[in-house]
Amino acid sequence: MATRKAMESCIVSTTDGVCLQARIFKPPQETTQYGSLGTAIVLVHPYSKLGGCQGLMQGIALRLAIKGFITVTFDMRGVGRSTGRCSLTGFAETQDVIAVCRWVSQNLPDKKIMLVGSSAGAPIAGSAVDQVEEVIGYTSIGYPFGLAASVLFGRHHKAILRSRKPKFFIMGTKDEFTSVAQLENKLKSAAGRVQAHLILGVSHFEVEGPAYDARMADLIVGFAASLTL
Repeated sequence: MATRKAMESCIVSTTDGVCLQARIFKPPQETTQYGSLGTAIVLVHPYSKLGGCQGLMQGIALRLAIKGFITVTFDMRGVGRSTGRCSLTGFAETQDVIAVCRWVSQNLPDKKIMLVGSSAGAPIAGSAVDQVEEVIGYTSIGYPFGLAASVLFGRHHKAILRSRKPKFFIMGTKDEFTSVAQLENKLKSAAGRVQAHLILGVSHFEVEGPAYDARMADLIVGFAASLTL
């Protein structure tokens, strides 16, 4: 469990007047591993309309903080104590991600940011990557590239695939929304540095579930550390 000193709450305001409830997970004082990288990690939760909330990202956030990263989670608009209404396609929520990243860059000591999006949070975060200068990299957990999911999130694809910033895609080989072939086909057109990590025999909801929090944190840390090389 996070202690009061290790986890703080704050309110972030968007340009369209929405107030977002956010949590900051700070590394223990004695932790120096990766702390010198000067990179904060912002986690974007799964689809709001299916119960997505920042609480689902807490397990990963705690582990990242223990490893030395300041980590931020938040409820997108219309979720929990955040004001506003959630949207169907996630474009309004992209403004939430941008607002949180800008708040982090202005208020926390680590000015560089890595964005991490889970499930529907992945395309939403991906659309924000090039809109915030301080974002230096992007990780997705179960990006919904499949045809059915693209009805809702297809218009987000171009933003992350065209970005020159380093990107890392994590997916289970039994993902219900995106096949391995669909992922590989999409990444062929991606600009810049692109990495992928497949977890054999694992479904979409398993990858984003608490049983894989430790593994997700390890993968995110490895990618974040590589951005400074």
